[in-house]
Amino acid sequence: MPLVAVVRLSGVIGANAPLRSALNLESVAPALEAAFALRRVAAVALLVNSPGGLPVQSSLIFKRVRALAEEKKLPVYAFAEDVAASGGYMLACAADEIYADESSIIGSIGVISAGFGFTGLIEKLGIERRVHTAGESKSMLDPFRPEDPEDIRRLEALQQDVHENFKSLVRSRRSGKLKDAPEIFTGEFWAGRGALERGLIDGIGDCRSVLRAKYGDKVRLRMVGGRKGLLQRIPGFNRQAAPDLAEGLISAMEARSLWARFGL
Repeated sequence: MPLVAVVRLSGVIGANAPLRSALNLESVAPALEAAFALRRVAAVALLVNSPGGLPVQSSLIFKRVRALAEEKKLPVYAFAEDVAASGGYMLACAADEIYADESSIIGSIGVISAGFGFTGLIEKLGIERRVHTAGESKSMLDPFRPEDPEDIRRLEALQQDVHENFKSLVRSRRSGKLKDAPEIFTGEFWAGRGALERGLIDGIGDCRSVLRAKYGDKVRLRMVGGRKGLLQRIPGFNRQAAPDLAEGLISAMEARSLWARFGL
């Protein structure tokens, strides 16, 4: 009776913060290691539901999945749920095959940087900004100062490097499947059928039905990953972060804005 280990990769990708437990290598590594270590496991399935987040954490999770797959010589299948976009799509690319629902949001292969500017506000409040640096670029993109064109140029160059890395990864993992469509790398995203037409996914289907088709009706799906306690199951709860409420609220707002980009 074939056994497939199932690991859920859900949430905004980033560092753990107040009021929010993020998806990062530290949080998912134990489940990934356990899934690939199961006796007689035939494959590993990833349930991906993420609007993206930090590119480095996305890359670290991707690399850990690929390293374990190659070490154990096991196939990996990814199943997009509500959204596998930006860094979430990078996680899906760690799989040998990607599947999605007709209404899943797929793509957004790009890089974004967003923030706030408070220059007018601090002037109205009569607050004086005092910054002293050793190194001319240490105060780059200071939100309390007007934007500097040189800072923007540096940021755009950095984003371009990260974007090229992302594009190279997608081309490598989807080699022979990706269609020659220039819009794929513009940051645009599609529902399941549109993603399938462009070669971003391999098919429309859910975890159970696809794996039963591949391994037979008697295939066993075993979810790997510890259960959370009652408080930890409350959305946004982070027991170690309670003292820093203000930072937690900002983090929660940023996470919410990522989901909202895809109408979720």
